[in-house]
Amino acid sequence: QVNLVESGGGSVQPGGSLRLSCTASGSGFIVVGMAWFRQAPGKQRELVAGLKTGGSSEYLDSVKGRFAISGDFAQKKVYLEMSNLKPEDTAVYSCNAVVPTLSGGNRAFWGQGTPVTVSS
Repeated sequence: QVNLVESGGGSVQPGGSLRLSCTASGSGFIVVGMAWFRQAPGKQRELVAGLKTGGSSEYLDSVKGRFAISGDFAQKKVYLEMSNLKPEDTAVYSCNAVVPTLSGGNRAFWGQGTPVTVSS
């Protein structure tokens, strides 16, 4: 079993910054990708930023230039630096890890989520 624990969420004023952290724990697994998703009230969950083995990354268009994802897959950690936060960034942010299975596929694991509120 793989457990993901996020931290770093909170309340901030527009224009502020937050840093989210996520650590995957368990035994006998590797990760080939980690990502941050978010879900705002009444909206579908969306990919905010993703990081793959080798260092390639992708971002939601609306956060490009404001958010930065980084991580250490050997340590099974991923971070999300968020700056110039806007009210529309308010959501519950969840960490995701992609783990290869013995059958040759991949399985995704999720954290419980950490809330981010951007409001004046």
